[in-house]
Amino acid sequence: MSVSAKQVKELRDATGVGMMDCKEALQETDGDFEEAVSLLRKKGQEVASDRAAAEADEGLVVTAVSGDGHAGAIVEINCETDFVARNDDFQSFAETVAERVLAERPADLDALEALSYEDDVTVEDELVALTGRIGEKLTIRRFDVLESDGGQIVSYVHPGSRLGVLVEVHGDGDVEDAGRDVAMQVAALEPIAVTRDEVPDDVRQEEREVAREAAVNEGKPEHVIDNIVEGKLERFFEDHVLVEQAFVKDSSVSVQEMLDDAGLSVERFTRYALGD
Repeated sequence: MSVSAKQVKELRDATGVGMMDCKEALQETDGDFEEAVSLLRKKGQEVASDRAAAEADEGLVVTAVSGDGHAGAIVEINCETDFVARNDDFQSFAETVAERVLAERPADLDALEALSYEDDVTVEDELVALTGRIGEKLTIRRFDVLESDGGQIVSYVHPGSRLGVLVEVHGDGDVEDAGRDVAMQVAALEPIAVTRDEVPDDVRQEEREVAREAAVNEGKPEHVIDNIVEGKLERFFEDHVLVEQAFVKDSSVSVQEMLDDAGLSVERFTRYALGD
């Protein structure tokens, strides 16, 4: 059966699939538009199955924050190549998924994929269809949502969208600028906790053991080893605890001092680096 260029264009506009694939789908379904869409989705499922064993370690980290600033979502979505990560359709999908996560707060990845993406199409349906159109393995790897009753959620995504941060800040200070500075600090220096009290005991113990073994191996006298260990633990806190780190924009002050000047405090943060 012959199909018109107008039919092919309509199908392409609706699905984003290549012109030749649209033409073939219309020919196979005798010009039935809905059947052609269904056929293309099935082909997309076949592509998704074919690519299941492929490595998908490229992709995007995207965020979305509510209009009132009381909630934020962060999502990592993977593909096989950096080329696809720059694809407009892939980027649009990632941004829409982040918005859906923010709006619906799914409990897990299964619940996320079951969310409505558009009309009667679920997120999973669109993921499969996009896999078929692009021809690479695509996966939604993880997501998180931060909510705040009395504070604000601030978002930062590093250029290239391979690294993103959500930070919950409280106070009456300049949330937009100082909050973003904190988010950039988290992105750049990768703290493991907001305060030293939040550092897990097993991490503290490991740092002490490493410091003690190094001091013994260097032949330090036994009576000074405890002081050496505690000194190295203090330096560990300065390097890995957010409020004790030197502020990236002015190393003469700590992040805590910057926050005090700005009239803000940090409650928590979430940091996603692609592939972590």
